[in-house]
Amino acid sequence: MAKEYDVVVLGGGTGGYVAAIEAAKKGLSVAVVEKDRLGGTCLHRGCIPSKALLRSAEVFQTVKRAEEFGVAVEGNASVNFLKAIERKNQIVDQLTNGIHQLFKKGKIDLYEGTGTILGPSIFSPTAGTISIEFNDGSENEMIIPKNLIIATGSRPRSLKGLELDEKDVFSSDGALQMEELPKSILIVGGGVIGMEWASMLHDFGVDVTVLEYADRIVPTEDQEISKELTRLFKKKKIKMVTSAEVQPDSLVKQDGSVTIEAIVKGETQSFTAEKMLVSVGRAANVENIGLENTDVVVERGFIQVNERFQTKESHIFAIGDCIPTMQLAHVAMHEGIIAASYIAGEAVEELDYDLVPRCIYTSPEIASVGISEETAKERGYEVKKGKFFFRGIGKALVFGESDGFIKVIADKKTDDLLGVSMIGPHVTDMISEAALAQVLNATPWEIGETIHPHPTLSEAFGEAALAVDGNQIHG
Repeated sequence: MAKEYDVVVLGGGTGGYVAAIEAAKKGLSVAVVEKDRLGGTCLHRGCIPSKALLRSAEVFQTVKRAEEFGVAVEGNASVNFLKAIERKNQIVDQLTNGIHQLFKKGKIDLYEGTGTILGPSIFSPTAGTISIEFNDGSENEMIIPKNLIIATGSRPRSLKGLELDEKDVFSSDGALQMEELPKSILIVGGGVIGMEWASMLHDFGVDVTVLEYADRIVPTEDQEISKELTRLFKKKKIKMVTSAEVQPDSLVKQDGSVTIEAIVKGETQSFTAEKMLVSVGRAANVENIGLENTDVVVERGFIQVNERFQTKESHIFAIGDCIPTMQLAHVAMHEGIIAASYIAGEAVEELDYDLVPRCIYTSPEIASVGISEETAKERGYEVKKGKFFFRGIGKALVFGESDGFIKVIADKKTDDLLGVSMIGPHVTDMISEAALAQVLNATPWEIGETIHPHPTLSEAFGEAALAVDGNQIHG
């Protein structure tokens, strides 16, 4: 007889395992079906491994600058990339083991295999029974959920006709498997992932060229942030070509090099490097999971859900990268918590995506929350803004990282905080204060009146908030 559960989660990535833990905490019986390793893309092919390598690149750059801080380093600093990979793998393994321990603590059953959703049958009058094909080849099994949460995540996209062989032309997944650094690389796509890789590889000593289709890099961020990152990357000699329409059919691989053409402002240009990384977004994993056996609606490649993350079949939920919301690990986590709480019979509030902080781990870092100045104006707000540069902050000078600024925008009529954008040292750690301020409906004056300890980088946020009304102290 097939085993029954209150909740079955299809996919053990960040959103899936958090949903499972939350449901178990509420006393529900829970199972997770995962065909790969617990932790999913974020832990194994995204957030954690890429940030581990970014940290290694940051340390390398710090060592190269040691003399500026009065520290003598004998000989030339060099990168042991295999050692950096080994450290990355150790971190991933440690965190993976931690999730397994949380599953044991919550008495969550893990099925290691590929799950397929079945339609109504003698086992269940509604769609949702999961057929599991185990990784170890043992006999297939079926489990019956009262509620199903689909958390199947996403995978890297490519351009039509541009094959990712993960040898010369990489996806972001494949690039993490590189065992040696190339001398040069073309990065197709100047969004979040592309620019993180550009920053990391440059800091490791790779010659980097970025080809971006839009008219600016990180086009989803505030225009002033994009302009500042462009300035700083050009200063580092990272080559960035915007308004570049890459021609996939022109790809040529030969003699340890990759060449491709792009139409740049009407002119065809050719670009050559040792390797290529394609970073043009991610596609939801909605195929081959049995959705055709249900009434679940898929539009433009994403599962459609309501504010409680229910699909058209009310007992089937979907969260994370497979639905048309922000593809961020912390978003998937909170979507999973909301879905699990609703299944447990609790009242839930709709997730306000304007309150989600967003981080880009380039050097310098970028972080934002709320809406940009451009979006605010598009929505009809009359905007007032304040900006403060890190060069006016003592702790930034002590760190030797004084590039960048913090920008605060508010509604001129109501004084409500609308958004905060940061570029500079450790801003991904500072953005949480801005996120809390937005949740609490703080005004720039209240942020400015909050005492920020000296000397800290966070003083820049207080100064930027005061600058909204021209009251900054050090500017």
